[in-house]
Amino acid sequence: MNAPNKTAIDSTTPIGWRWAPAWVLAYAVLWPASRVSEAVLSLGALAALFLLAKARFRDGNRLLSSGAWALTTAMFFAYWLPQLISTFDAADPRGAIGKTLAGLRYLPFLWLVAISVATQKGRRIVFGGIAILIVVWSVDLLLQALSGRSVLFNGLDTLYSAIKDKGICEGQADRGFDRFNGIFGTCNPVLGVLLASFSPFLLYASRRLFGIKGWLLAAFIVGFAVVLAGSRASWLTYGLVLLFSGWHVLGWKRLIGLFAAGAIILSLLAMVYEPLGDRLERTAIALQGGDQDVDVALSGRGKIWGAAACMIREHPVNGVGVRDFRVAYPACDPSPDVKPEWGDGPALHAHQLVLEVLSETGFIGLLLWLAGAALAWRAWRFASEDAKRRARPAMLALAVSVFPFNTHLAFYSSFWGGVTLLLIALYAGSLMARDEPAA
Repeated sequence: MNAPNKTAIDSTTPIGWRWAPAWVLAYAVLWPASRVSEAVLSLGALAALFLLAKARFRDGNRLLSSGAWALTTAMFFAYWLPQLISTFDAADPRGAIGKTLAGLRYLPFLWLVAISVATQKGRRIVFGGIAILIVVWSVDLLLQALSGRSVLFNGLDTLYSAIKDKGICEGQADRGFDRFNGIFGTCNPVLGVLLASFSPFLLYASRRLFGIKGWLLAAFIVGFAVVLAGSRASWLTYGLVLLFSGWHVLGWKRLIGLFAAGAIILSLLAMVYEPLGDRLERTAIALQGGDQDVDVALSGRGKIWGAAACMIREHPVNGVGVRDFRVAYPACDPSPDVKPEWGDGPALHAHQLVLEVLSETGFIGLLLWLAGAALAWRAWRFASEDAKRRARPAMLALAVSVFPFNTHLAFYSSFWGGVTLLLIALYAGSLMARDEPAA
């Protein structure tokens, strides 16, 4: 069996689509400017739809394999159909329908993302670009920890101020006062989660280019950044990445040594960096066992999860409506007389994937999500070893991002929903790439 001519395969991509990898990277690079990033997503979706309509959806195999078309589309509907079904008796039906219809733009964008990684050249650009982005953001965060300022955020904030005559975080709540957040600033503390979720792209690239030493260096750089970013959900996510990636690279014995070294470094760092020590101490409070202790340790999520359970009991079929958690929360607050750990106002979402899906889209939504997960697993199970190798970074990034025994950002928010769907398309497009060797 001879390997295909990669250059020839790459050249079969129609000229009108060769901008796709750069467009996908632009979407990721602009995440700190969320509205601009959303605009890039929407314009990319429109451009993809226009090109497909212009070609009358012919010659699809020149863009994606039939399996990639099917998997990407099916997993989109596993995400989107629960949102549609939840609109029937949502708290704000008109608003819910509008959000649901707007969500259709994700489908052509997913096709665009899958197309961008359907060839070796495209994967090299997109996967390599994401790896570089993770390095840049991590180093900027580490420099912020040393100097007290993020060079990237200051530059972005200056540009934003020149255009909008106000800073990026001006008028928004300061939610990152106890953590470093690099280019994302104090009003949008999501960098730790992003670094942890997308770290597989950097770790696998470092291993391929620089061997075990490269993998270890990348692991420690991102690890320090994730710890200083302060999100405990990202700590667990990154731990899973190291577990599954390190198992292949280091083996079990050296991997155990790596985790032991990490635990020692974490303990030493907690002694000199007070916010980190406070977070570790707050986590230890959960071991005391009381409901109040657990709620404190989880930053109020015990109270939120109690409200989610109430919503599931009251609306088991199709939930309270996507993004209507905040509307239903006051009626389901398990302890309305107790001020929540996060301060004033209702909880905005369930902070946990399974509870979010159940509370906002009901058991119908959960079944559809499980169907999507089953399709993704089936595609992996029956894929060739070459396909698994090239898709492993995207697969691991997606798996740890939706790991159910963790806390999460809102999967139906415009930001994290877009990130999740991006990972889905990267996985489907790379696993079922057009340059699959012939049998």
